[in-house]
Amino acid sequence: MKKFDKERLLLGIAAPLLAIVAAFLVTAVVLVATGKEPFSAFGIMFDYGMKSDSQVYILNKATTYYLAGLAVAVGFRMNLFNIGVDGQYRLAAFFAAALGGALTLPGFLQIPLIILTAMIVGAMWAGIAGVLKVTRGVSEVVSTIMLNMIATAIIGYLLQDGRLGQLDSAGTKVSTKPLPESSHFFAFPTVPDQVWGFIVVAALAGVAYWFILSRTRFGFDLRTVGQSESAADASGVNVKKMIITSMLISGLVAGLVGMPTLLNDSFEYGGDFPTGIGFTGIAIALLGRNHPVGIALGALLWGFLERGSGKLEFEGYDREIVGVIQGVIVLSVVIAYEVVRRYGLKRQQRQVGEKLAAQAKNSKKQEVSA
Repeated sequence: MKKFDKERLLLGIAAPLLAIVAAFLVTAVVLVATGKEPFSAFGIMFDYGMKSDSQVYILNKATTYYLAGLAVAVGFRMNLFNIGVDGQYRLAAFFAAALGGALTLPGFLQIPLIILTAMIVGAMWAGIAGVLKVTRGVSEVVSTIMLNMIATAIIGYLLQDGRLGQLDSAGTKVSTKPLPESSHFFAFPTVPDQVWGFIVVAALAGVAYWFILSRTRFGFDLRTVGQSESAADASGVNVKKMIITSMLISGLVAGLVGMPTLLNDSFEYGGDFPTGIGFTGIAIALLGRNHPVGIALGALLWGFLERGSGKLEFEGYDREIVGVIQGVIVLSVVIAYEVVRRYGLKRQQRQVGEKLAAQAKNSKKQEVSA
């Protein structure tokens, strides 16, 4: 058993490493084809990414990416494709910011209230797609894409001066009322910048994700439905209820995605609030194979690549080359995991065949000796 576990671990490590190596090789070919020197570009990225301020940037970026990856992964484990994380976290952050700016409670009350508001809004917005799927058979892919557009329209309508938005003193920017200082989340005092304290909440969310899916009956039922709805239904699991519950949990986690930026950085929701993080979460969940540790590594890699892209631009390289690396990594991960999975399956079949042949040989010897 120990030998089998070691082999499975090695196969699990081989897949992402193979994908990353393949991605950098493909990127090197692209750079050479455009007349650029690939090793110099990679060296610039690694040197810049190892600087102290870059490490802080990567950790802060990875915090939001990690939460987005978890939100997507919850749906993936149920065989649900929640593309609506982007709309869910933006709508959640907007209403949480509007509520937080309107209140002046002590921090120990206001911060949890803001976070809870975001989680509830995210869950309710995702729950719409779940209800549509089980009652009307609407694909969650279609419904969540539409809900993303509706969320954008709602925010655009309400984020206006005289509604839930207000003009700044210069009269050039509309945003929600800034959060009072008591609502600012703590940060780790590192040099030269601060690491957002919300990284602790993200880590706790990862532990909760692992525990619920791996150590509870609910997590077992969720994974069973994701693998085979008919088998789950035959075993007594309420498939429709599980679909709605999974979408609610996915949206609940999605509601946390905008909180690091809101509570540790911007302290308001404006037109410059980060967008597209939900789609990044899809790539990170795929890269991490829906495992909390894998998602964390994928989020750190994504943050590192984004940080490196800025430096490459100053050195005369095209910024889009990092997008090529990211895209190729995702494609390589899908291919590499499939190759490793097939290799592992063939290896298991060969081991089982060898054991059966050995047992048959021993039985034949015993019959002859008898």
